[in-house]
Amino acid sequence: MAHITGDVQKSTETDLPRLALQTRPLSRAEQLAESIREAIREREMSAGDFFGTLESIRENTGLARTTVSEAVTLLRDRGVLVVKPGRGGGLFVAATTPLVRLRHTLMSFEGDPVTAADAIELRESLEELIAVKAAAHRRAADVSELEEILVEMRTAETWDGFMQANWHLHAKIAAICPNAMARSVYESTLGFLSGGHAEQDDEVDETYWGMRVAVHEELVAAIAAGDADATRAAVAAHASSRG
Repeated sequence: MAHITGDVQKSTETDLPRLALQTRPLSRAEQLAESIREAIREREMSAGDFFGTLESIRENTGLARTTVSEAVTLLRDRGVLVVKPGRGGGLFVAATTPLVRLRHTLMSFEGDPVTAADAIELRESLEELIAVKAAAHRRAADVSELEEILVEMRTAETWDGFMQANWHLHAKIAAICPNAMARSVYESTLGFLSGGHAEQDDEVDETYWGMRVAVHEELVAAIAAGDADATRAAVAAHASSRG
């Protein structure tokens, strides 16, 4: 595989610092994936540009080979990098993927953006049923887990991290729902959506972020109380502020 040369290696060393990777509340692979994405953006790299190799990234960051491989897999699955094996291969910037807007969130997915829009529409149609059923069947252990995931949302360092915690929360709510068919369909939409990468638009600030957390806190509180009416109201508030 080709090696990082000159300015590429220097830029990678600058953008993927060891200390920075150890201080953010994400997994090491997620931290590295985010740093690589930032490096690509800051250097204004284009589709097809050579970024480096697994080995050069490992040497520059000091991270384990398995961590680097996991980060590259995340970026490949999110349509950020293309992995080319063999002589002259390595990691190359992928073509820009289509964006789907969720109010103030821009989601990028591999493949047809219509599929993403369909998944969003289907998920929204099942939201109230899933949440109300969860409220009726929640247990103390379920509530504790939902509250733990809320902590993930409150402490997320990036918008993508916040959205991943968001998908995690809704997946847990779905897991409580006893309607197996509705749960299966709903979880399939979450599986698709969580594979995308989220970016905020220019209107997202701390106030908006805090409002999004509060909406989910209200939803969890309603489910924890077993209050069907409050859960429906929370779902409606969630839908009106989504993204």
